[in-house]
Amino acid sequence: MSRPLAAAAVFAALSAAAPQAVAQDMSGHAMHHMEGTMLTISAQGRVVSRPDLATMQIGVVAQGDTASAALQANARQMSQTVAALRRAGVAERDIQTAQVSVNPQYAYQEGESPRITGYEANNMVTAKVRNLDALGRTMDAAVAAGGNRLQGVSFSLDDPDPVLDQARQDAMRKARARAQLYAQAAGLSVQRIIAISEGGGAMPMPPMPMAMARMEMADAAAVTPTAPGEIETTIAVTVMFELR
Repeated sequence: MSRPLAAAAVFAALSAAAPQAVAQDMSGHAMHHMEGTMLTISAQGRVVSRPDLATMQIGVVAQGDTASAALQANARQMSQTVAALRRAGVAERDIQTAQVSVNPQYAYQEGESPRITGYEANNMVTAKVRNLDALGRTMDAAVAAGGNRLQGVSFSLDDPDPVLDQARQDAMRKARARAQLYAQAAGLSVQRIIAISEGGGAMPMPPMPMAMARMEMADAAAVTPTAPGEIETTIAVTVMFELR
């Protein structure tokens, strides 16, 4: 074999063996640094707090002989509803269109094809109410101005980050306490944390929408009662400890 070919063969053999050698070295290195018993703990942090933001969907349903007539009637009524929300203190940036649709209405008779009798226009907006004390009055004002469909109300936190951090601290406290419990039961002690992973933060699901299509004008002497209650914020963590 010529010298160039021999050199190439040696180089190829070394290259093929290199990954295995590196893997063995890394394995030995890892085993050298993790000689104790590994314990993996999953814990959930939980914080209960009062909401400071309400989100509601309110809109208008209007009918007309034609699609254009239904949409124009809806537009007039919806403009009044949005203006009422603004007068009640809802900021322009907190009002967002959620749905606009126009659908034919049919009459059905046995043995005949469906017949269009008119059209129905729907327009919904999502409104954020930051003053929860004014939530009932805000809904009443929107209904009195022409809003005849209230899809639902949900409560949340405007800035959830501080509460999420509290939940993270709670989760780590629980994980450490649980690790200490297992270590004592096994006659060992917690040496250190090897790894931490977070499963994500979660808010409770909003309440089921209240179906209130075709609402009548609210009684001027009464205010719709609302109850924000409390919301629960949770964080799940998984922590690996080394015990010796």
